[in-house]
Amino acid sequence: MNILLLGPIPPPWGGVQTNLMGIRSLARGQGHTVKVINLTRFRRPDEDGLLFPSSAHAVLRLLFSVPAQIVHLHVGGDMALRLILLALACTLVPGRRAVFTLHSGGYPSSPAGQKARPFSLRGFVFRRFARIVAVNREIRDLFVHRFGCAPHRVAVIAPHTIPPPPAEPIPESLTAFLAGPGPFLISIGGLEPEYDIPLQFQIMETLRVYHPGIRLLICGGGSQHAALTTALAALPWREHICVHGDMPRLLTLTLLAQARLFLRTTLYDGDAISVREALHYGIPSVVSDNGMRPSGPRLFPPGDAAACAAAVLAELALFYTPQQPVPPIEENNGEAILNLYREILLES
Repeated sequence: MNILLLGPIPPPWGGVQTNLMGIRSLARGQGHTVKVINLTRFRRPDEDGLLFPSSAHAVLRLLFSVPAQIVHLHVGGDMALRLILLALACTLVPGRRAVFTLHSGGYPSSPAGQKARPFSLRGFVFRRFARIVAVNREIRDLFVHRFGCAPHRVAVIAPHTIPPPPAEPIPESLTAFLAGPGPFLISIGGLEPEYDIPLQFQIMETLRVYHPGIRLLICGGGSQHAALTTALAALPWREHICVHGDMPRLLTLTLLAQARLFLRTTLYDGDAISVREALHYGIPSVVSDNGMRPSGPRLFPPGDAAACAAAVLAELALFYTPQQPVPPIEENNGEAILNLYREILLES
């Protein structure tokens, strides 16, 4: 197949980027031709089928000129008008079949999602796609029941393609922080309000009382990096927390596979790839309850610091207790997506 993907190219390695690059890697490994058009402000020279247009006009020029049988648009966050117009353009290229994935778990309950109607510009555009990929059932219901998409055209495919745990060298700057007798916790996400990083700061005051050597590594970048760093510097227990910011994906996975516990405190969420990765590697997890988590993590109500701390302490109480390994998740997002492409091409 000849495939054109549109979406954010890492860095940073967010959920959408991870899914997009996972599909690319699997498709190329099977001999398919794949090119990717970057949709972020991040720029670098084009290389190895990764294309970095400098403007919206350049995006459209590539969309209509790069040969492809399948065009797959990946979007996270709110569906701004410019993205709706780009989605419409994806469905207008002659001789191609268009696929759309909405990665935002919070969109159905957002003000824009609540206003979703079949007879709207968004409804009209979404119904033009050969397939819509919903990353959870709530998003599927949004497209089918609120935007009026045909049920057989909306597929629920969880957005995770998980590689084996790597063994990247850990930088010296992190080695000293990670060394120690207490448990090592890791949080992977964005430094944005919806990730509720201040709650993680708060619970560490309690956790260090019971586990004096405890450490929390927070991986990921975002608009609140400077503010969170300043807030952390004022805490008496700041030496127990490292706000690292963005790091290479393989290093993040190496650290995740070595952690005692994975922590995710989002106020709202989709089917988070990092939760799936922690489960896949057998790492006990404490995550906020979004109503659609996979089985395995210990859940707590979003925004409830006391409940979060209690859940972490309950997991850490098993620190020296032998446990049965968590069975790996066998779902393969990439293969499901490629099968979806094949199905669409057989229809045309």
